[in-house]
Amino acid sequence: MVFLWSSLGAVCVYKYVPVRITPLMIIRLAEQHKAGKPLTLKHDWVPMEQINNSLALAVWASEDQRFLKHNGFDVKEIKLVLDSQKNNQKLRGASTISQQTAKNVFLWPKQSWLRKGLESYFTVLIEFIWDKERIMEVYLNSIEMGRGIYGAQSASREFFGHNAATLTAAESALIASALPNPLKRDCRKPNSYMKIRQKSIQYQMKLLGGRFPSKDEIAALREKEKARKRAKK
Repeated sequence: MVFLWSSLGAVCVYKYVPVRITPLMIIRLAEQHKAGKPLTLKHDWVPMEQINNSLALAVWASEDQRFLKHNGFDVKEIKLVLDSQKNNQKLRGASTISQQTAKNVFLWPKQSWLRKGLESYFTVLIEFIWDKERIMEVYLNSIEMGRGIYGAQSASREFFGHNAATLTAAESALIASALPNPLKRDCRKPNSYMKIRQKSIQYQMKLLGGRFPSKDEIAALREKEKARKRAKK
């Protein structure tokens, strides 16, 4: 009961309050200390208005194109993963932006059935209590973008020498190209794979309309999707 109320309280608080520290940040600091490396934690929270729209568009295009339509879990992608397992094909990821946000803010990175269960629980909570714009805002501010680098503002300053508000489409796509494995892919020294993926993401960004929708547009899209689902029943 204590966990239920405390977790619900935390989600309600983070609907309005910036997320300054996460379990992952603490875990990474502990790993740095254990390895005898300098402790590095670069994280500057900025509101959505101070993050260039192109970054939200880039992660939408690369990480979860059904983000605005689903309620936290991409059923279509999950089915594809299950089919891949049945056919012994290379496994693909099915985590949505909502699931990644739940994991990044409340949980730890190591895979386990317990973490996956808690991830699902927190995903349901944030989808119910937060709106999509808030989920994206927290995601862009808390995600690991390099060694000791978290969030759009710190990544933009570290990689490109300017604030997140002035990120270009190409820079945003490059950051998104590193997100599946930001500890091995460095935006300061992009490899050939990152450059190819960057171009692919920029193409997908154009297909999605060239910008991430506003809060009102997201609400309208959500209502349209609900109406479509009701019509199919």
